[in-house]
Amino acid sequence: MAPNAGCLLAICTVEGRVKIYRPPFCDFSAEWIEVLDITERLYENLLIIRFGDSDTPSLNYTAGQATDHTGDISNTASRKERKKRKVNKGSRALEDQLSLSTNYKDAKASSFPYSEIKGPTSNMVAEINSNLLGNASRQIVSDFNHEVEPQKEIVENDSVPLIAADQYASRSAILCSLVVAWSPVLHTSKLSPVPNNGTSISLLAVGGKSGNISFWKFHAPDSYTIECGRVLNSAKLIGLLQAHNSWITGISWAVLASDSANPQILLVTGSSDGSVRIWVGDSDVLLNSSDMRDTLFFLLKEVIIVGTAPVSALSVVVPAHSMYTMLLAVGKGSGSFEVWNCDISCHKFDNFGSYNAGSHVVSGLVWAFDGSCLYSCSQDNFVLSWILRGSCLYEEPISSNTIHDKSLSQLPKDLLLSSCGVAVSPGSLVVATVHSLDSDQLDPMYEGRTHKAAVQYLWIGGKQVDFFSKIPSTVDIENFGCSPEKELTYWESNIVWSLKQYEYLDKPLVVWDIIAALLAFKKSESTILEVILIKWLSISFMGSHVGLHAEEVLSRVSTSLSESPSRHLHLLNIICRRVILSDLEADQINSKVHDLQGLCPAEGKHLTKWIEILMSSETELRERLVSFSFSAFLSLTSYSDTSLRQPGYWYPVGLAQMKHWVGLNDDHVRDQVKVLASEFGIHERSGYLRAEHCSYCSAPVSFESPEVGFCQGEGYSSGGYQSHRLSRCAVSMQVCPATPLWFCICCHRWVYRLAPETLFTMSAFPLDLKSSTESTSLAVSSKPLCPFCGILLQRRQPDFLLSSSPV
Repeated sequence: MAPNAGCLLAICTVEGRVKIYRPPFCDFSAEWIEVLDITERLYENLLIIRFGDSDTPSLNYTAGQATDHTGDISNTASRKERKKRKVNKGSRALEDQLSLSTNYKDAKASSFPYSEIKGPTSNMVAEINSNLLGNASRQIVSDFNHEVEPQKEIVENDSVPLIAADQYASRSAILCSLVVAWSPVLHTSKLSPVPNNGTSISLLAVGGKSGNISFWKFHAPDSYTIECGRVLNSAKLIGLLQAHNSWITGISWAVLASDSANPQILLVTGSSDGSVRIWVGDSDVLLNSSDMRDTLFFLLKEVIIVGTAPVSALSVVVPAHSMYTMLLAVGKGSGSFEVWNCDISCHKFDNFGSYNAGSHVVSGLVWAFDGSCLYSCSQDNFVLSWILRGSCLYEEPISSNTIHDKSLSQLPKDLLLSSCGVAVSPGSLVVATVHSLDSDQLDPMYEGRTHKAAVQYLWIGGKQVDFFSKIPSTVDIENFGCSPEKELTYWESNIVWSLKQYEYLDKPLVVWDIIAALLAFKKSESTILEVILIKWLSISFMGSHVGLHAEEVLSRVSTSLSESPSRHLHLLNIICRRVILSDLEADQINSKVHDLQGLCPAEGKHLTKWIEILMSSETELRERLVSFSFSAFLSLTSYSDTSLRQPGYWYPVGLAQMKHWVGLNDDHVRDQVKVLASEFGIHERSGYLRAEHCSYCSAPVSFESPEVGFCQGEGYSSGGYQSHRLSRCAVSMQVCPATPLWFCICCHRWVYRLAPETLFTMSAFPLDLKSSTESTSLAVSSKPLCPFCGILLQRRQPDFLLSSSPV
């Protein structure tokens, strides 16, 4: 949901339909799962208001037939099983005349108000009732004298209202969508009585041929489940905006003053008539809006009134160092694009000029490095890199001279026909472009049937980017070229900058581009890898890059873990596992069985130091989780069990296992945690003393490790017993049941009970645990996150299926 969350995907098809998909995080599938057809919902809502026409005859509609859009949207798949209507021989669909290009065989009966006609034209057509609103079939009204069998029945049937052909065409234009765009996730400024109950939303803007934009509110789920068939979400139409008088061809969002209690939301729209408008909305209004007749946005500025070429692409960015300034790039069908600097605080809009991106339509624009770089692509297969210096853009080479990683392979240029879009990775180190393929270059028997497009990845981390200084526009572009030695320096500063961006908790831990770059340096430039990591560790854990030796920095980091934010510890754990210790299996690291044979003594000593740092970091996170769980239990003992287990609240489980863990690590655990464990021993109830049993043979399981457990099978007393190896939940340390479980693709741990959200937002080990365990802090995280890596959990897929990897 939204570009910075990624749990929902909106797709606008060539037929003008908009559908919502979710990733297969709980399914044994590599394909995304369809959960909602926005076009159907839009049609149902427009029927209620009669498409905004005051003179439209009364529709056969009752309030009881309305669809509740705030319910479960996972039932859309069942609609696919409806009967497909038969097409009379020789008839022609009106949708073809309206250039909607809808395949009749695949169209659902309730999606569009289409009607079949015979003959060249028709002056009146019948309003089509959705199958969701009634059982009326699609019928024909014609004023021609040729034979039409059902005509008499329809004229006599008063339940089928009539609309004019121009009304029919305008309604079809409203339903035909061209572009979609997610807003950033918006958070309410007020505490909800129930945690995570409507406190976060994202808006989906859908623009169509009529110039209208519909806004759909998606609430962040209260909680996730790994069980199939229980994926719930909500979607509701909250507003319509007549943004332009022609087709909507571009939509982009921006948030101003995101750290304030009520940030402003900017919406930038572009049209086929060349106009570009900036709209402003209030965050609280968007969060609380529930009626599609509400006014959500007001026109702030029309930066381009009418252009000679249609708008084909939009991209906006609000630099972090200027909360009220927005950079706007506008791509056009002529092959050029414009850049605008919009200072919203003083209502000042400056044009930074027009630039040529190619000789064909600009198909994509995207900002990178916080607005310092811009990447463009056009349909003539040009992908260009631009750098912003002062108030001018300068073109730069896009290729990298230092990293040559085959995993990000380059495709033959003669195979790529045109560029369809461009995107930048979360860390701004990789740019991805979508290319259509030349069918003549493909094998017609095999490749021609399966290969429709390709995604090409290009390294961009070696750019000379100065994030804060303003260089005059008279700078010589030839000085931007750099040698491989200088490019390594730029890679160093850019990777450190990318890692620093993840200190903001609203940025999800999706660091695959950073990990890929570090692994590439590990293979080719191991010295640079150490320099990058030591510099980041010095800045993040010690406050500044003091220029100390690597061994001294690692030693100081080990002693400062308790004073570091959980986000820093998560990043450190990911880098240790995926980069430094990438040659070791995750299970070997978890079980502390490290095979370092075959390594020279110096390298073995170096890896041992990193392993110790990883173990210390994970122990620190586990200790924070254990102490928070004990403190939460003790602070909630005065409440009844029913009030403790309300939906949306986190409740500590596995306290008996946590107490055992504290006893096993008595020499290393803080005294504060020992005191909490002893207090739990006084208040513990019989339910927490219940022994664990094997889910396969029902034999008892003793607690020996927080990672795994072994049951005491047959022959235990004689010493020759056979036991089952059982995984323990990474959060509760309880033995995992034989049910679907969450899986971390980084540390390969299993999770049955989700961790509290507070664990991921701690700035250090809490000195006052009582205040951190108030009821407002016990909201279960709306996303399943690994307590040791901080990344999204998922259902483990078989080896023959693709799995998404944030790392």
